[in-house]
Amino acid sequence: MTAVVGALAAVTVGLAPHAAAYDEQSKQWYLGEMEAESMWKVSTGKGVKVAVIDTGVNPNTPSLKGQVLADEVPKAVAYKATDDYGSHGTSMAELIAGTGAGGGLKGLAPGAKIVPYRVELEGLKGQAEKEKTPEPDQAVRAAADTDAKIINISFGGMTTDKDEAAIKYAASKGKLVIAAVGNNAGPGESGVIDYPAAFPYVIGVASVNRSFSVSKFSSYGSYVDLAAPGEGYPGWCDATFRSYCDNRHGTSPAAALTSAAAALIWSAHPDWNVNQVVRSMIDTAGRRNPEKGPSKYIGYGMIRPRLVLKNPHYNPGPANVDPLAKDNGGNLLAKSGTKPSPTPSASASTASQAPEKASGGATSAAGSSAESSNDSNTLWIALGAAAAVIVIGGAGVAVMRARRAR
Repeated sequence: MTAVVGALAAVTVGLAPHAAAYDEQSKQWYLGEMEAESMWKVSTGKGVKVAVIDTGVNPNTPSLKGQVLADEVPKAVAYKATDDYGSHGTSMAELIAGTGAGGGLKGLAPGAKIVPYRVELEGLKGQAEKEKTPEPDQAVRAAADTDAKIINISFGGMTTDKDEAAIKYAASKGKLVIAAVGNNAGPGESGVIDYPAAFPYVIGVASVNRSFSVSKFSSYGSYVDLAAPGEGYPGWCDATFRSYCDNRHGTSPAAALTSAAAALIWSAHPDWNVNQVVRSMIDTAGRRNPEKGPSKYIGYGMIRPRLVLKNPHYNPGPANVDPLAKDNGGNLLAKSGTKPSPTPSASASTASQAPEKASGGATSAAGSSAESSNDSNTLWIALGAAAAVIVIGGAGVAVMRARRAR
């Protein structure tokens, strides 16, 4: 399997992690906008495991020490899971569950734990390495058989039938699958959403900037479900892990932050299942004119987990009803809702007319707060059959299939 990735943009370099002091948290502006300190008094994500399927996760950065459960990766897909060949997976893991130790990135859910999966994406060199490294569908299936509640996929290009089958399998196991919609928008670009975000049972996440407007690069269409910050904050520069680079951007970090938001909610309500977690995120997401239905740019709106956490009596609705059943076109989530284990999420949204500004800060209960975090690690990775091409700024488009009638 081959993958094509867009170039990563690196601007300002932070101090090396081995040098006594650097403070990346001060650049994570969205933590303040989301009122993270207030949320952490209620939930830090403790008790929730997030499977990060990516380029691997380095467990030895100051912010991830003690946060990575390498021993819980199924042996069949454990090859070099903690050897990150591109730094992308480690950056995503820190955005989700970093402790901020040593001045590193602080995760939105610092009490959660990361289960690392290293799959074949662009940047992996050597034929022998490629043969030993699992493909994404194998990692998704393996993660579905563990007790990780959330599966984070911050890349694109999973376009094959076996990829879709793996996603459905995860749904049948009650997992919440969250994926980046892609960076295919902008001048001369198609805006097309990539897979797996466009598959049923996946929550597709778009990016917004610091002014709470849709990011110019963020893909759009009827498979956008939610939006989260995707611009203006640090990420690791490369696989040497000696410095952070500023002004990272992409839908990849937006997906990671959405996974972290779900972890906060699930930790506070461990008896909820995936349908209830997803419903609570949709119902509290922020956007203008929610009465018009989901937008093709930000779906149901920007994530606002604080609105769920601040209400100890929040009603998440029935466990055995998939809130996105119509869009998913199946009952896998409803069935999994009858089981004790959580269920996966779905991806839905309808079209709106033009790029819009999402409601930010303490806005309406139908949208997500402005949390525009920016991870230049917009490593939009395209995997899958036959020369799938991808997109950071949108250099190409993977072959698309209709996901469902709308």
